[in-house]
Amino acid sequence: MSEQRLSVFKTYKLYVGGKFPRSESGRVYEVTTGTSATAGKGKWLANAPLSSRKDARDAVVAARKAQGGWAGRTAYLRGQILYRVAEMLEGRRDQFVREVAEAEGLSKSKAAAVVDAAIDRWVWYAGWTDKVAQIVGGTNPVAGPFFNLSSPEPTGVVTVVAPQKSSFLGLVSVIAPVIATGNTAVVIASEDSPLPALSLGEVLATSDLPGGVVNILSGRTAEITPSLAAHQDVNAIDLAGVEDDVLAKELEVAAADNLKRVLRPQPVDWSADPGTHRLTAFLETKTVWHPTGSLGASGSSY
Repeated sequence: MSEQRLSVFKTYKLYVGGKFPRSESGRVYEVTTGTSATAGKGKWLANAPLSSRKDARDAVVAARKAQGGWAGRTAYLRGQILYRVAEMLEGRRDQFVREVAEAEGLSKSKAAAVVDAAIDRWVWYAGWTDKVAQIVGGTNPVAGPFFNLSSPEPTGVVTVVAPQKSSFLGLVSVIAPVIATGNTAVVIASEDSPLPALSLGEVLATSDLPGGVVNILSGRTAEITPSLAAHQDVNAIDLAGVEDDVLAKELEVAAADNLKRVLRPQPVDWSADPGTHRLTAFLETKTVWHPTGSLGASGSSY
């Protein structure tokens, strides 16, 4: 005798400091399907947490706490950890295909192509962790008995506004380069399609990524971003997902108060070759001078 069972609906939560809190405000909002001939529009998918400014401040605290340890890891180890994330994404591929199809109104085959591209891109950025120093650092020629060496250093805590329409490939394309170079991230997921981002938090929690390196918030972009743009402990902000020009300008002005780096929004084809622009956008350059001793006709002496 078979009994009809009740479906177990998933409760999506924020990802902050390696944990899964609900919004401190207790608020949620409805997430529905995208628009397409196959997916239709308006089908309820889930309730997502509606993050508050307090949630954003908590995420910054977690990111700052994790930043020193993450930046202090060797570049090779960061690459190994990022590759482990890609392994976990591959293992949950079917889940992400379903969520991307529902979020973006894509057919299953097109959603599968998007997810595969996102996983491949994560692997690509994982491979850059111990190579980026070769393109932005090096030995500088100087007049005098000195070695002069420049090397990249992470900017620190970076707020990332994820793309609104590319809920997974665009998301990976803005998160992976930030953490690959030793920064930590406070990510604001796509407002209308946050579920792939919140599921990514579950993957990060079960990989080797330390808690706090990536923190994921869902909710209203216009509500969360102003407090993060003005936050004195945020070092940079990527406005990739800000589609309102007026809001983008306001955020840039707020960010200027503590001289944050700002990556302004611009049209991006997320399926195209990403290049190294986002890898180098949130790096500082440290230059070290070291005396070589006296230099004479016979060469150096120490």
